[in-house]
Amino acid sequence: MRPLDGPGATELQEHRLPLTDITPPAASEELAAAEAVETPGPGSCCLCRSSPCGSRAQPEAKKKAPCPGLGLFYTLLSAFLFSVGSLFVKKVQDIHAVEISAFRCVFQMLVVIPCLIYRKTGFIGPKDQRIFLVLRGVLGSIAMILLYYAFQTTSLADATVISFSCPVFTSIFACIFLKEKYGLWDALFTAFTIIGVIFIVRPPFLFGSNASRMSESYSDHLKGTFASVGHAVFAALTLVILRKMGKSVDYFLTIWYYVVVGLVVSTIILFILGEWSLPYCGLDRLFLMLIGLFGLGGQVFLTKAIQIEKAGLVALMRTMDVVFAFIFQIIFLNDVPTWWTVGGALFVVASSTGAAIRKWCQSSK
Repeated sequence: MRPLDGPGATELQEHRLPLTDITPPAASEELAAAEAVETPGPGSCCLCRSSPCGSRAQPEAKKKAPCPGLGLFYTLLSAFLFSVGSLFVKKVQDIHAVEISAFRCVFQMLVVIPCLIYRKTGFIGPKDQRIFLVLRGVLGSIAMILLYYAFQTTSLADATVISFSCPVFTSIFACIFLKEKYGLWDALFTAFTIIGVIFIVRPPFLFGSNASRMSESYSDHLKGTFASVGHAVFAALTLVILRKMGKSVDYFLTIWYYVVVGLVVSTIILFILGEWSLPYCGLDRLFLMLIGLFGLGGQVFLTKAIQIEKAGLVALMRTMDVVFAFIFQIIFLNDVPTWWTVGGALFVVASSTGAAIRKWCQSSK
């Protein structure tokens, strides 16, 4: 991938999307895409953000201001829905993570198609943006697959916390491809994230017998950790691609490429691995439907939150993802996180929160 500079990057700097904001696992690219879209007009549809959708446009003077705190409530609800979806991924152990990703793509495709038809944006996109749309689909789908694999191979809390290292990688890639400044504070946040990940991984050559207490499951824990880090890397690259496209591409078109390319990639991987199989019981089938439903609901409420609330506040509220992950792991999975995981979570969340606050302060100047 070549450096994304030139006139397009210059225009992009004018919109200044907060690349280092905290983003929920499996939703990093949705947050960036939502920020790239203008707030809908007074008569716009909440979901499609198009012209009046079954209702009359009211005069601007009569438009009511959003309820104070409503954006933060939407953010909290989005975090809850994403976390529940992650819990369902963890509960479906007899189906490969790639197949779960394929089912989610199919479900979201059924919802996105009517929105694209209604908005009359087409299914291909601007000619000069198609390569970026395809890259967005490839990188986003790989990030989703890796995250689902992490949920299945390591603890829910560990996978969620490590996924929060995405802002650190985003800062690095933005410096490389978008020529953004990478300063001392960014280096400090990166160091905090690395320390947090080390606490969670607990490599034996550093922690000795502390890591051996995980016995035979340590290899799976290590696989899940690398998958979580891989998710953070690919999600960060996806954010850079979305930042490059800015407002020139419709939000639902980016999701369309995400689900179509994701379905193709997942199908190819399934045939290579020979892991394709239908769910054995009705409960697994229900979980698969709910994963798609809660994922879509989380995207909708996250988009609404970005429209009516400052991105910095939304980013800070995203830390509730970690809280929900710890709660669900203890209550529904009967797995109490270790103090090393708690310490690692504090380092990673502190890094992401610091990056979000710094970006927020810079954008307020």
